[in-house]
Amino acid sequence: MTDHPPVEVTNLDRYDHDTLPWDRAHFLLATSSGEDITWFLGTVRPDGRPHAAGVGAIWYDGALHFTSGPGARKTRNLQADPNCTISVRLDGLDLNLEGTAHRVTDAATVRGVAALYAENGWPATGEGDTITAPYSAPTAGPAPWHVYRFSMRVAFGIATAEPYGATRWRFA
Repeated sequence: MTDHPPVEVTNLDRYDHDTLPWDRAHFLLATSSGEDITWFLGTVRPDGRPHAAGVGAIWYDGALHFTSGPGARKTRNLQADPNCTISVRLDGLDLNLEGTAHRVTDAATVRGVAALYAENGWPATGEGDTITAPYSAPTAGPAPWHVYRFSMRVAFGIATAEPYGATRWRFA
């Protein structure tokens, strides 16, 4: 879905900058990965309280993917309510993304995501419908980890480098 152009674009800039092109945000999402970028996943607890956690997101097959341990708070939150946000500061563009995240159980997709993680320095491997590795984030819990695909509905971009601007993109 996010490899497709937005269906609605709104200029949110108050300083007469042009609307930011989706191609700029899409390129950064698709090419920015590695240990020097922190992605933040926002979920909602079953009692309605917010929860935020850093995740290692990676672009695969037209969408962001991330991992979470079966017993992690973010996993339990997503099981109860898949609505979530992902926020990240990329090169010259801050992005806040709104959508849903669902667990991926297709073994081929899990292997593909694991291979990309391995290319970016985390020695992950896909085993069935989970990922394993010799280590992960301290808050991830022990292996194996589930893979989640984030489906974007809305994205907000604020440029921190020229050309400046602030834009909202809505997707079908």
